[in-house]
Amino acid sequence: MLLIPAIDLIDGQCVRLRQGDYADKTVFDTDPLAVASKWVEAGARRLHIVDLDGAKAGEPINAHIVQEICEKYPDLPVQIGGGIRDEATVKAYLEAGVSYVIIGTKAVNEPEFINRLCKQFGGQHIIVGLDARGNQVATDGWLNVTDLGLVDLAKQFEQDGISSIIYTDINRDGMMSGANAENTHTLAESVNIPVIAAGGVYELSDLEQLARTTQCKLAGAITGRAIYEGSLDFAQGQALLDTLCPQPERKGNA
Repeated sequence: MLLIPAIDLIDGQCVRLRQGDYADKTVFDTDPLAVASKWVEAGARRLHIVDLDGAKAGEPINAHIVQEICEKYPDLPVQIGGGIRDEATVKAYLEAGVSYVIIGTKAVNEPEFINRLCKQFGGQHIIVGLDARGNQVATDGWLNVTDLGLVDLAKQFEQDGISSIIYTDINRDGMMSGANAENTHTLAESVNIPVIAAGGVYELSDLEQLARTTQCKLAGAITGRAIYEGSLDFAQGQALLDTLCPQPERKGNA
């Protein structure tokens, strides 16, 4: 089970938002490449990057930064989300060295897009991000809560052949209040592809609860504000997960 550091980009800077609110932004570093290096040196085995400018604009804005990170660490899996709305953007990111592209709102609003991507680029490169309030999936920067169920959507995209699912509990994202281990476990038990948890990880005990509750069936957990503000030491967190889940049950292509 991987601990995956998040690098969220606005105006070329490394930031964190609370519950996806662009007005509630904290800038942690002005050099994302240096931030990526910091996490790699701490033992990160994958990076999670979100182009928040791109998510708002509907097209990549910080793609050059993502490419720089991929060029510096060509053997490190990088997953990128934010502003990916068409096949051309997916192609460009994969050619830049990205391992996985994350599709969120467009996947929910236009599910046939995921089917097309899996056929064109191979499902092993496609991650669907499902963000939910309770069990209902939200879209459009979490402003629109749909009547679509989390598990039902996950099963639908699993059939398309995607690599994995990132599940974010919106109410806990950026709040450092602990991950929603129960919902994450339910989702992981409901599909046969890897699930990555996001939102709420604050300290080592949160990782322990997540690993134990899900019986080490997760591919990983994404962490952001906690490792930037220091309530969670990244290297210690990964070491704990390696201890708790020495031979994690890996499903699918994660």
